[in-house]
Amino acid sequence: MKTAVVRAFGEALVVGVDGSEPSLRAVDWAADEAALRGVPLRVVYASLWELPHSRLHSSGGTPIGGAALAKDLGRPSEQVRAEDITGGAVRRAQARHPGLKVSADVLPEEPEYALAREGRHAGAVVLGTRGRSGIAEMLLGSVSLTVAAHAQCPVIVLRASHDNQVTPAVRGRVVVGVGEHAEPSAAVRFAVEEARRRGVPLEAVRAWRCPADETTDHPLPADEPARLHEEQAAETLETALRDAPEDVEVRRRTVEGHAPKVLLDASHEADLLVVGARRREGHLGLQLGRVAHTVLHHSACPVAVVPEPV
Repeated sequence: MKTAVVRAFGEALVVGVDGSEPSLRAVDWAADEAALRGVPLRVVYASLWELPHSRLHSSGGTPIGGAALAKDLGRPSEQVRAEDITGGAVRRAQARHPGLKVSADVLPEEPEYALAREGRHAGAVVLGTRGRSGIAEMLLGSVSLTVAAHAQCPVIVLRASHDNQVTPAVRGRVVVGVGEHAEPSAAVRFAVEEARRRGVPLEAVRAWRCPADETTDHPLPADEPARLHEEQAAETLETALRDAPEDVEVRRRTVEGHAPKVLLDASHEADLLVVGARRREGHLGLQLGRVAHTVLHHSACPVAVVPEPV
């Protein structure tokens, strides 16, 4: 298991750990978020420890306590390791927020399938991925992509270079990408709530482009097609944000360019980047979309992928 997971289930947040540094950073992020929301935190470890010994060790380190200890306790060595990891994560979260209520659970399941399934009843899933620099930092693990592409709840992904704290705000804003559908979306609603909790402005960004065939051989003045597309982008923003509450400062920005690049540029000034991903019921393939897939791999800040039902 190469990810860490946080989810809001009912009122509680859940963070999944595997003993890696990214998962511990996710514990920090989860503890901050749980404390901010005033809800309990549950620590979860998911792994198929009942597999043959060789396979268990191909994706992880030596089980803490060793096989001898596991034999003495009458439990699989991987289960002993999992319980040691979750116990350490609980102590870490409580040290970060002494008043936070934290519990733990161990699940003998493949993490990507278990966590995607758990997302049916979760408020959010947060994944901490491995990667330190260069190409490795831009690659996401299979667990991250699978959960982000199939979960029926928001999925937040943190890479190794991202800030592992929710508060205090580092850059002082939440950014949400507004797509072509003008109606208020689940992504916008999620972003509004995140900005409100953090006490920071929400920046709503709508990228637009003028098709090449409208810039040549067109009866309108040369700059007229571009102006019309920019106006349409502004109208889309207004409609998408029509239900935004007055107690959240909302900044509207239209930018000419490809949506993935526009949002990646905005991520350098954000504490959280929120994008939507349209979900088709019964569809088995990856349901991320080009924009979400790109920002997950390259964003300069944590990314929240919010499912939008079709």
